[in-house]
Amino acid sequence: MKIKQLYIYPIKSLRAVPLSQAVLTPTGFPHDRRFMLFKIEQDGPSSQRTLTRMTVTYFPQMGLFTQEVDLSQGLFTLTHTPPPAPRTENEAEDDGRTILEIPLEPDTDALEKIDVSLHGSDAKALNMGKPINDWFSKCFGWEVMLVHLPQGHTRKVLGNLAPNSANGNEDQKAVNASQNSWFSTLTNYVPNILQGNEAKEKNEGITFADCAPYLVVTQESLDDVTERLVEGWQADVTKFRPNIVLEGAASAYEEDYWGAISILPDPDHAIDIILTQNCIRCQSLDIDYTTGTFGKGEEGTVLKKLMRDRRVDKGQKYSPVFGRYGFLADNNGSMGSRGGMVVIGDEVRVSKRNEERTQFYWPGLM
Repeated sequence: MKIKQLYIYPIKSLRAVPLSQAVLTPTGFPHDRRFMLFKIEQDGPSSQRTLTRMTVTYFPQMGLFTQEVDLSQGLFTLTHTPPPAPRTENEAEDDGRTILEIPLEPDTDALEKIDVSLHGSDAKALNMGKPINDWFSKCFGWEVMLVHLPQGHTRKVLGNLAPNSANGNEDQKAVNASQNSWFSTLTNYVPNILQGNEAKEKNEGITFADCAPYLVVTQESLDDVTERLVEGWQADVTKFRPNIVLEGAASAYEEDYWGAISILPDPDHAIDIILTQNCIRCQSLDIDYTTGTFGKGEEGTVLKKLMRDRRVDKGQKYSPVFGRYGFLADNNGSMGSRGGMVVIGDEVRVSKRNEERTQFYWPGLM
């Protein structure tokens, strides 16, 4: 098999950023899901604010935002394109598009520290501030906060997702013991995507990715989804939100039984990714990215069609499975002449196969 595509999502639940190469680190590809949006809700001016996590499943309008990364400038650019609006014959054409640039590594000194939570896993993040929040609030039509998870800080992996708990019922051991003095670590971090400095975080913590640093899918399984759709429709791999897309699997959904894969950047070195659990799917597969709503007609049927025969995880028997969650193995050493860099076209081998499908467990996720 080979790597066909690589993706990151700087802001969780916004559109994918394709890459030609990326550095594998214990917490995921650099800049992947280090930012997240929250809806601010208050009953009155004097009441305490409540932060509601925003994911595309519950806020399909998030599909209207594209992201582009410029590593040379240390920025990523957001473009919000509202759904097409009716206009009269004499009105000038205007798609209402607006653009915002955000630093990939913000200056943290003046930013408000804030406690947030995703799927019961807490994090200490930074409020990106009024100018950025106002832009998002105007796009959505309600008050929004963008938060950033600084380098050196992660969320705890719960349930049986982490490699050290995938075969048992214990939650992962506490990660990032220095979390109580979390802000002090920021001054010691010098971001460098080519060197993969994020790999210095020797733990199984995660960013704002749902459950694991990596999500691996195959083109063969995606082709099976396309075959389920009416002729002329093609399944969009980015709606499955993978980090690594492989091609050359022997059959669709063969990955259900994979326990680990090895990526070979050069002939003498392999980088191992442990695949611990299945990825359970939801209605986000059915979103129309041009309207920011759930799709009408065939585009809105993907989840339903997978429900027919892909509810194969006994731990989540009411939801279909597509793809495997992965963690960088801790035995990778120097990872060869390229370090942790992988590129499209790299060879990939299955290094471990399970006799049975694993059973997903994350407390509170059903």
